[in-house]
Order: sequence, then structure tokens, then C-alpha cells
Amino acid sequence: MTSTERGQVQRSPVRPTRQRRAVAAALAALPDFRSAQEIHDLVNQQGDSVGLATVYRTLAALAEAGEVDMLRNEDGEAIWRSCSGTHHHHLVCRSCGATVEVEGPAVERWTSAVADAHGFAAISHTLEIFGTCPACR
Repeated sequence: MTSTERGQVQRSPVRPTRQRRAVAAALAALPDFRSAQEIHDLVNQQGDSVGLATVYRTLAALAEAGEVDMLRNEDGEAIWRSCSGTHHHHLVCRSCGATVEVEGPAVERWTSAVADAHGFAAISHTLEIFGTCPACR
């Protein structure tokens, strides 16, 4: 019997330290993907003294726990965002970072078909689309 079956609350694997709560709060306030440096700056502007290395470790732990999404922009920099818990993809403005979550049933069908055609099983994928949003055009 698991702890949730015994009626206990399932807890996040990320221990909620003061620094981690500050990083999570900053992420919740940001609608779009941001770099660890930008998140670090926001946390410190909000009055929490958190080191950049702590921000990176916290973001990595939150991503591992599935609580935030991390992707790499076209320059290869890791950027982070709190997202919905469902499977989705992102349309990201390469100028301002504006982000739209998109579902892609055609993508899901295509990835399954490609995997089946080559005999692959237990597949996963990521898809990020970069462009320029209407405000930046």
C-alpha cells in the first residue's frame, strides 16, 4: 500500500526551503520562459537573497520533479517556466520570450507512426516552435 492509498498527502520530491519557495514564487509570476539569470534577478528584486547556483539547482530539481518545463532556446541557453501538467508543446517568441502552450495531436500521431515504422517502442519526444510574436513583428 502506498502512502497516498493510506490517505496521506503525496509530497513533491523537492524540499520546500525558503530559497526554493522564492524561486517557485518567481516562476509563478512569470508567464513566459526565462533564463536562470533572469529568475535569479527577479528573486533578488523581490527581497530574497538567493545565490545563482541555488537558483540553478532549484530549477533542475523542479524540472526533474515535473513541476517546471525547461527547454533550450535557439542559442542553446536553458530557459524555464511553470507549465500545465498535461503533455503539450511550446510556441516561443525568439525576441521577447512570449510563450503559448499548444497541443499537437498531429505531432503525436506523426511521432507514433515514425516510431512504429522503425520498430521503436516506449517513445517520448519534445517539440518547441520558435518564431516572432505579433507584438515583436
